[in-house]
Amino acid sequence: MKNKILKGGLLLVLMSLMLGCNEKKEALTFTVDKDAIKTEIQATEDAFAAAYNARNPDEIMYYADDAISFSNEKKPLQGKAAIHESIKEDLATFPKGAKISFQTREVHLANDGNQVVEIGGYTVVDSTNTKMMSGNFMSLFEKRDGKYICIRDMVSSDMPYSKK
Repeated sequence: MKNKILKGGLLLVLMSLMLGCNEKKEALTFTVDKDAIKTEIQATEDAFAAAYNARNPDEIMYYADDAISFSNEKKPLQGKAAIHESIKEDLATFPKGAKISFQTREVHLANDGNQVVEIGGYTVVDSTNTKMMSGNFMSLFEKRDGKYICIRDMVSSDMPYSKK
């Protein structure tokens, strides 16, 4: 019995020494400037709108090659080429003089800042600045080669649905 108590005490002392001697590893922390990232994402949205309004989808540098886009009345579009083809089709019926704009409302960052979820809205106005369409979107950006690029997005109109 005395032997068991001695072994138990020795085990307790060894465990205490092992735990006490381990260096505490500090968690890596990253400083992420949320406002700067929101400004960068908004600039990306502004560039998208400028290319769209110029009816030049080849200038839209928004999507990654492996992006997937979800939108109203369409199956998911897989890949930048498919997304750009859809944009070209949409532009064929986009009213002359109309302009689209995007507004970044919120950004939600991963702890390391490598992924960002954007929540935003869009508005389309005619040549007299009268609202024609509007809606909301969510986009997931990933930092690749030092800049954010969209890898997933989803859009939804907030206007009443009308059958064509």
